[in-house]
Amino acid sequence: MAVQEILTYPDPLLKTICAPVTELNDDVQSLIQDLIDTMVAAGHSVGVAAPQIGDCRRVAVVNVSHSKLGRDNNHGLLVMVNPEILEREGCETMREGCMSVPDFTGNVTRARNILIQFTDREGRDQVIRADGFEAVAIQHEIDHLDGLLFLDRVSNLKTDVFRRKNR
Repeated sequence: MAVQEILTYPDPLLKTICAPVTELNDDVQSLIQDLIDTMVAAGHSVGVAAPQIGDCRRVAVVNVSHSKLGRDNNHGLLVMVNPEILEREGCETMREGCMSVPDFTGNVTRARNILIQFTDREGRDQVIRADGFEAVAIQHEIDHLDGLLFLDRVSNLKTDVFRRKNR
């Protein structure tokens, strides 16, 4: 279990559709811990998905509780194995960033509320409703599992993508 290097665009693994996890074994538990350690070590991250650290299995972690946008409305640390969005409601445009696209942010429109199912770290099936910033973060990480980056979701690359000022 360790902090892993984050792959950056245009690494081809970031465009890979991830395979479902079939067994919650020690190897998957190690992957989960690596994702958590990597997210925490970044300091500013609210989520990391397995392909960002070079593993093409459907596992992601999200925790918006330390972010000013998510601290008042969240489920805490979400460990999601084989996550699937069951329902989407409303839409909201937010500025998104990504550790795999470190030099840019972009305006992305996503569902405001989602109903999601996944298996947690203990192997229990979960179904939760998320909204606001947490819903956006979950959708962002699931996109990684589907081989998508936020750049694939912006309406116009010329008007909706912005170079980060401070890095």
